[in-house]
Amino acid sequence: MNGQTTIGVVLVALGLLGIAVPYFTTQQTTEVARLGDLKLQTTENKSYAIPPLVSGGAIVLGIVLIGAGVYRRR
Repeated sequence: MNGQTTIGVVLVALGLLGIAVPYFTTQQTTEVARLGDLKLQTTENKSYAIPPLVSGGAIVLGIVLIGAGVYRRR
């Protein structure tokens, strides 16, 4: 497989993953204050949404790159 086809496969996989899991949440823990042995920490949750149009576009672009890579190989 050449690089173009590999990138196409990765884009298709990411697009399918974006359709299967359109929302995900990350957590970040930060230290707010420290008094001797006592630490105060806070955890911040951030939610992200992947638009279906972006996922679909990644799939289409990946398929085009795979097709171009196969066509160029011949």
